[in-house]
Amino acid sequence: MKKQQSIKVVIGTHLREHSSIYLFITVLFLMGVIFGAIVVNSLNFNQKQDLLYYLNRFFGDVSEGKYADAGDMFKQSFFHNIKYVGLMWILGISIIGLPVILILLFLKGVVVGFTVGFLVNQMGWSGFLLSFVSVLPQNLLIIPTFIIVGTVAVAFSLKMIRNQFMKRMNEPILHLLTRYTLLMVAVSFILLAASAFEAFASPALMKGIIDTISKQ
Repeated sequence: MKKQQSIKVVIGTHLREHSSIYLFITVLFLMGVIFGAIVVNSLNFNQKQDLLYYLNRFFGDVSEGKYADAGDMFKQSFFHNIKYVGLMWILGISIIGLPVILILLFLKGVVVGFTVGFLVNQMGWSGFLLSFVSVLPQNLLIIPTFIIVGTVAVAFSLKMIRNQFMKRMNEPILHLLTRYTLLMVAVSFILLAASAFEAFASPALMKGIIDTISKQ
């Protein structure tokens, strides 16, 4: 019971101390999503047709059960996400990495916004349903994870900057680095769950939606 209370206290303290960073990064990510959706409308007709052609081929393969091996999809998804998080971890340690962390988070938003925006723009309600089963579920885990990692990486980088230029550090750097690294380890388990869903559940859900759409 005491352990649960201490964890709640730690989380509450963390959120209060870094609320402004969380707000900034969340807004930055949402700006990326909006920008990604706007980019869809800036594509010319031929570009949209080319993308739609490859998308239809992919959906055709999924409908016929010809998608990639689930194990390979799981590995590819997990290593992609963990490399992204690992890069932010490294950038958080370096003083000069702060702006790059923000760029990475913005780009992640752009990718999500573009993917959902393109599906909805080209396929209407069907595209919304497909994005709901193929993009949303795993991103309900991945996006908050990236926002948390980004916030902690930015906060750690700011502390490094203050320590370097103002010589003000209330906690030993080794203690901060240990907590920072442990967070990344915990995050990897969340990404495992997200990648597992994307690899093993999403294809089946997509197949069900595609089969339903094709019957209409």
